Amino acid sequence: MAQRSQSKAKGWQQPVLLLLRLLIVGAALGVITGTALKWLAPQLNTDVPLPPAADTTPEPAASLGTFTPKRENQALSRRLAEIAATQKDLKVGAFVLVLDDGTFAQLHPDRPLSAASSIKTPILMVAFEALDQAKLSLNEALSLNKTVVGGGAGWMGSQPLGSQFSVFEVATEMIRVSDNTATNLLIQRLGGKASLNARFIELGLEGTVVNNWLPDLKGTNTTTPRDQARAIALVETGQTLSERSRDLFRQTLGTSRTDTLIPRGWLRGIGGGAGEVNAALLQRGVRVYNKTGDIGIAYVDSALVELPDGRRVVASFMVEGPFNDPRSTNMIRALAAASAAALK
Repeated sequence: MAQRSQSKAKGWQQPVLLLLRLLIVGAALGVITGTALKWLAPQLNTDVPLPPAADTTPEPAASLGTFTPKRENQALSRRLAEIAATQKDLKVGAFVLVLDDGTFAQLHPDRPLSAASSIKTPILMVAFEALDQAKLSLNEALSLNKTVVGGGAGWMGSQPLGSQFSVFEVATEMIRVSDNTATNLLIQRLGGKASLNARFIELGLEGTVVNNWLPDLKGTNTTTPRDQARAIALVETGQTLSERSRDLFRQTLGTSRTDTLIPRGWLRGIGGGAGEVNAALLQRGVRVYNKTGDIGIAYVDSALVELPDGRRVVASFMVEGPFNDPRSTNMIRALAAASAAALK
């Protein structure tokens, strides 16, 4: 009986012992294999630096340029003088500046001449300054009164006294159709002529003066070619106005459809084109934002011109001469054509 029990014990112990032996052998083989792999494996160089992280710092925005005349284009300045000399009885002024590199050309750039409606460009700039400073709002209503009613261009002066127009509409019509009453409304709202002239001085527009309400047919309001170019440049280069107001300034200037002076002359200077002037310019990669002035004895056109290679030019041409003399407008076109050809 005892012998049978011992046989049974040995019977179940043998598989257990076999399992233990297998486990011990497996563990030993694992240790040996791991050690061998460690010896045979290539050594890792832990001193190699990780690749640098990508630079996520945003690149600075492209420079908007400044109103800083640096290098005179002597050839263009001489050409402007030669063109003006063909009509010795006309008073001519010109200023052209490439904002991106400071190249400029000039002819009597600081000679005060009759501003005509070109005075509206710096007035627009000061109005949008007041907008940025929360001294003015686009939906503010301005009331028509006897003081501001002006003849000549525009339609607001023909409306009943007491009629109200938003600042946005007034500013737009001042440029779009050169409305003189709209201009006078803004002059009045901005504090009057003296206040406006003081701001012009602060902005470096030393030859720009509002002496009378528009239309100022006697030409007592004055400006200079350099002042005209500077007013546009101060906005375009971000030296005055917020980005939103700068865009609004350009948008408003773009509503002017008078293309008979700088735009037509510029198109001529780059080889001409058929059809509507601004459309023909766009086909050649040129866009012109301009504001003209015309009181018969004085003609002005001042513009921001975008060139196909991305350069931006501010230009102003002014002429005083006999009443309604076609030589005055021809002079501006010739000066614009010469500038376009030189910068092409």
